[in-house]
Amino acid sequence: MIRTLEDLRTRLGDVRGADRSSGGPRVALVSTLGALHDGHVDLIHEARRRADVVVVSTFVNPLRFRTADETASYPRSPEADERVLRDLGVDVVFAPSVEEFLPAGTATTRVSAGDVGLRYEGRVRPFYFDGVLTVEAKLFNLIRPDVAVYGERDLQRAFLVQRMVRDLDFGLEIATVPTVRTDDGLPVSSRIALLEAADRRAAAKLPRALEAAASNSDLGVDACIAAAQSALMGEQRIALEYLSVVDPATFLPVDEGHRGRALALIAATVGGHRFIDNAEISLR
Repeated sequence: MIRTLEDLRTRLGDVRGADRSSGGPRVALVSTLGALHDGHVDLIHEARRRADVVVVSTFVNPLRFRTADETASYPRSPEADERVLRDLGVDVVFAPSVEEFLPAGTATTRVSAGDVGLRYEGRVRPFYFDGVLTVEAKLFNLIRPDVAVYGERDLQRAFLVQRMVRDLDFGLEIATVPTVRTDDGLPVSSRIALLEAADRRAAAKLPRALEAAASNSDLGVDACIAAAQSALMGEQRIALEYLSVVDPATFLPVDEGHRGRALALIAATVGGHRFIDNAEISLR
């Protein structure tokens, strides 16, 4: 368990120097906000499959929240997280304070996510992806991983990180892992446990909406969106924020003439908690 940048550099230097004859071990990074769940466990298993040394960060990034109160209210479970990470055999856990990791606070240099960073999640939270990329870039510089692993629940984040890695020549691989879901189809997240029973039943309609979109993919993009909207009709507990079909190569909305692979994205608030989800569809 490492809490300072200096100790992190020292520990990773020791790790990389342990096998100089073969160029050192392969290092994987799993970047989290803590409050670990089954989705994170899958990311760590994938990281172990791809590398010799697994580093997990558990940093609640204040740059991705609107206010200090939102940052403070994010769920935290450090003792439980440490038990999970020990049981999984994680080699290095990086858990710095905000003061250690961002000594300039929120007035720090930022990485811009560009136009795509202002769409979908970025339209709801225009500061969000700049904050995400800024912290990911700093982690990449500190840890120098060979591969970083992300969940497909937030494909927009994975897309933007991949583009940053390419554009800024970070020289690492970005891997994604399929979304882990509950029995009722919701992507696993720390927010699910906060829902009341009625809100939980309502939230389960979000993946059903994506299934409806996929079922109508042979009728074109407009039919996909209409089918998803119909699946949510009459559910007053769901406040839909966006529902879009995008090209996975650009993350821009597809037009009616698009054929082939596409992604259906959805975000909504249920019981005061935000949920995002996505599904791959094939437009014919």
